[in-house]
Order: sequence, then C-alpha cells, then structure tokens
Amino acid sequence: MKATITSIALKGPLKFFALSSQALKIIRQLKTTNCKDFKKRGFWTKHYTMTLWSDENELREFAKSGAHLEAMKSSSQIAKEIRTITIETDSLPNWKEAKKLLESGKVINFE
Repeated sequence: MKATITSIALKGPLKFFALSSQALKIIRQLKTTNCKDFKKRGFWTKHYTMTLWSDENELREFAKSGAHLEAMKSSSQIAKEIRTITIETDSLPNWKEAKKLLESGKVINFE
C-alpha cells in the first residue's frame, strides 16, 4: 500500500480560513474514494495530512482530480511551503515518524 504525507506552511494565520474551505471540499472528495485511512492535524500556520491507498493509481487519481486538483492549482495563494512524501507501508505512521519522513520529502516553495 502507499501512504502520502503532506505538510503545508501557510503564509499567515489568516490563510487558515482559505485552507479550511479547501479542506472541506477535499475531505468530501476523499470520502468518495477507496482511501484506506486518513489523518489530519494542524495548528496556527502548520498543517499536516496523511492518506493511505491500496496502490499508486488510486492515489494519483485522487490527487489529480476534483477539489484536490483545484486546491493544488491555487496553493501558491495560501502556502509558503508544501512538503510531501509517498512511502510504501501497511498503515499510517504516527505523527512523530511522519514529520521525520517529511524532512526528506519533496519541497515546493512559493515565496
């Protein structure tokens, strides 16, 4: 199975409202998929998500469609940095491990 771990560093605390709006749409989309597990957490300007998928095709289909695709297109308006990593695993890691894994993930800077 494949897990994707993502962090988003917002440009400022007021960008949380835009993030929340997008997140609601993305979670609605996620509920229509075969996602095996999902976790989210965040505070102030740093937010994290983890999703678990049966295979890479399901993961990519979700990431490149619907609300998630729209959020990716507009991410530069609310984020100063996004980090992501996809790993092979049978279950989602704990948050401490996830944050450590993100250190070697792909980084997109918008500043």
